[in-house]
Amino acid sequence: MGDLLGTPRAPRARLRELLAGPGPLVAPGAYDALSARLVEQAGFDVVYMTGFGTTASLLGRPDVGLLGGSEMIDNARRIAAAVDVPVIADADTGYGNAVTVLRTVAAYEQAGVAGIHLEDQVSPKKCGHMSGKAVIATDEMVGKIRAAVAVRRDPDFLIIARTDAAAVEGLDAAITRARAYAAAGADVLFVEAPTSEEEIARVARELRRVAPLVFNWAEGGRTPPISLERIAELGYSLVLYPIGTLLAATAGIRSFLETLMDDGTPAAALPGLPTFDGFTDLIGLPEIHELEQRFAP
Repeated sequence: MGDLLGTPRAPRARLRELLAGPGPLVAPGAYDALSARLVEQAGFDVVYMTGFGTTASLLGRPDVGLLGGSEMIDNARRIAAAVDVPVIADADTGYGNAVTVLRTVAAYEQAGVAGIHLEDQVSPKKCGHMSGKAVIATDEMVGKIRAAVAVRRDPDFLIIARTDAAAVEGLDAAITRARAYAAAGADVLFVEAPTSEEEIARVARELRRVAPLVFNWAEGGRTPPISLERIAELGYSLVLYPIGTLLAATAGIRSFLETLMDDGTPAAALPGLPTFDGFTDLIGLPEIHELEQRFAP
């Protein structure tokens, strides 16, 4: 947990170490500071800030490019401050051209995250598992990646290049684009939304020696839900589970509200919920009491 009076952290170097480990690094999605804390408290080594979940939680709207860079970066800053583990954040298209990417990357780095992914969609973008996507030219995205690499101050800040071209131009084009993005300096490659296990295997076979690879296990999305063991066997380095926490929270809130609507009180739902004291402990009230005593006049 990110303590209010904590010691300096080195989450970016830690993320590099984790990615170099023997098995895939598992990164559950978080859409706010509370869900990020829950991911950390569950024992995971990294948090993924989901753009889909950020849009849903802040706007109650779908992930179709409605949020701007400032809103996304502000959410990333709160999430990074809430946990001690590294945070990887969705940076969408970089919110403009290559020059705009310079400011975007600098702002995410200042926000305290350990890395970001940038995608090659036309702006306004859409969730990678929605239909109707369009992509920019390869050369334009190469310029964005080069800008991102040039502007980062910490060499450990991770630049993940995502291509959405598989759904638009086919898998061959997506793999060709990924190679170009690696040559431009991307640290990690992310081919979004392969639609069969054969495509998943082909991406790994052709790219895993080029750079570490991301597998996006989008809950309910277009990519088949293969096992973590198979993902490891194929050689992927990072696995994102982007929206499971959001879906679980939605189901839990709906169930609670149904009970409240039916009964007029939440009494029947309380046995399945954290206690008041347990929840305040979870979000750090003991630390506040300790600091109040430490700095009391």
